[in-house]
Amino acid sequence: MELDLENPLSNVNDLFPAASTPSLFLLESHHMPTLYYINTLKATHLDISVRREAISSISQLSCKFGPFLPYLAITYLDRFLSSQGVAQPNTWVLRLVAISCVSLAAKMMKTDFSLADFQGDGGFMFDAQTVERMEYLILGALKWRMRSITPLSFVSFFISLFKVKDPPLKQALKARAVEIIFKAQFDTKLLEFKPSTIAASAVLSASHHSLMGSNFPALRKQFPAVHM
Repeated sequence: MELDLENPLSNVNDLFPAASTPSLFLLESHHMPTLYYINTLKATHLDISVRREAISSISQLSCKFGPFLPYLAITYLDRFLSSQGVAQPNTWVLRLVAISCVSLAAKMMKTDFSLADFQGDGGFMFDAQTVERMEYLILGALKWRMRSITPLSFVSFFISLFKVKDPPLKQALKARAVEIIFKAQFDTKLLEFKPSTIAASAVLSASHHSLMGSNFPALRKQFPAVHM
């Protein structure tokens, strides 16, 4: 079944038949990078450079697929680097990791991604078997939890708290919040926050700065304090 980033657990199995919001809140911490990884990024510029280079490759490889696929691929990257790391962060290794993350994201979203399109891209050649081995390494590091719970999974829930009745306004609020979430993914400082916290902040920011101006104080009270 194609992965829906807004409803990642929907109808996966009997454990999560409705992908209810409470289930997402309970499970979101299992889809985050480790605290050690986050603290390492804070402390060393080298690790930040490794992440930045890998993200750059992901962006290049998936630019024609729209924003959701690279977003998912980068979540895989952070969780992989968090669990496994890269012993020798050479450019070709990072390129292989990036291609494998994009390939896995494309499979999850049932997007047509052909490795042949990128053979020799950037001066590197990776055969299908090499990429497949790296994919299995990533899958093992992520414990096969590929239906990632991200901030996108909580956006609709927090928007619903506003009780917006105008469909165009509701859609505009959602679009702005999603845009903020996409941009936030590049900031390593935000990795330590739960997906639900990032989603709540994005929705509040979208409502305050773009759409609902003077109504913001009243709308802010709608949000449970636990998420802020």
